[in-house]
Amino acid sequence: MIDVPGTALVDHHCHGIVPGVLDRARFESLLSEGGAPPPGTSNFDTPAGLAVRRHCAPLLDLDPHAAPDEYLERRAALGDGAVSRLLGAAGIGRHLVDTGFRGDELTTPDELAAYTGAGHREIVRLEAVAEALAAEGVEPDAFAPTFARRLEEVVREGGAAGLKSVAAYRVGFDFDPSPPSSAEVTGAAANWLHGLGEEPPRLADPTLTRLLLWTAVETGLPIQFHVGLGDSDIRLHRTDPALLTDFVLAAPRTPVMLLHCYPFHRNAGYLAAVHPTVHLDLGLTLTFVGPARAGQVLAEALELAPFGKVLFSSDAFGLAEFYHLGAYAFRRALGDVTDERVRSGEWAAADAERIVTMIAAGNAERVYGL
Repeated sequence: MIDVPGTALVDHHCHGIVPGVLDRARFESLLSEGGAPPPGTSNFDTPAGLAVRRHCAPLLDLDPHAAPDEYLERRAALGDGAVSRLLGAAGIGRHLVDTGFRGDELTTPDELAAYTGAGHREIVRLEAVAEALAAEGVEPDAFAPTFARRLEEVVREGGAAGLKSVAAYRVGFDFDPSPPSSAEVTGAAANWLHGLGEEPPRLADPTLTRLLLWTAVETGLPIQFHVGLGDSDIRLHRTDPALLTDFVLAAPRTPVMLLHCYPFHRNAGYLAAVHPTVHLDLGLTLTFVGPARAGQVLAEALELAPFGKVLFSSDAFGLAEFYHLGAYAFRRALGDVTDERVRSGEWAAADAERIVTMIAAGNAERVYGL
């Protein structure tokens, strides 16, 4: 058996956690991409909810399958100690942290590292940079050059390892893959900026999304794309990564990192097989399907994907439990897949060990230049 549990991990996409004691309503709202459960139901009655009670409860000195209220009472009593135990059990050696979503509610990368002692680098969210610029005030004809300068500054000052786009949420992947003209950008920026009013800026314009992506291409950094599985803002049919094919072809030197991918993980595996720059992970997918099904989903992604193109991420957000569950489900899934291949004689044990190391950390270290 390959020693997957002992393998160090690089988490190439994650977020901070919500600090402090969480009551049941707040905890459950973070336990699902759908937010708070409908009346009369509970987010503990999901694969992820049951996995928390099974695999996180023992870390807090509880029996497996402890009742939700018992679990939350013990978690509150331990305070930061619960967070330290959960993050420590994940065994993640480095975090690449997306700070661009609800960052004011979450721990900073430095605060996260204080719990774990792990290294960290930032992932810069393109839309967050553009929206901050809009909030400060910028003229439409100056938007493109000002955004380019601001992105360069943010990347340089924070030592960012990569960039992230949430085009899946805002416009879908069926956008024109070509760079927009200056006139197109100025017109789109005028419509967006003049229509902001008193609302917080939210960039959901296809032309400006194209500008952000092509400005990102110029940095030479890997670009992460949220794919598939997400909250209710997603229009799932427009987040199939196959729709990104023309953009991938138009930017042949840019590493494209497909995150989460469910239920399009087989499509993502195909894209990674035929396009040199495409990589994928299963991110929060493995947490949400639960450890019992994680091996099947990973096996489906690996049907075609080259092993040098698959990475680990937890996409943990808000709950320290998601770091532990993401790492546990990933290790268990990778162990199931590799052990089956070795037992069947399809893989040599030495090859399996090498592939485990690549997927767990080596691929991320190479692509991001860690």
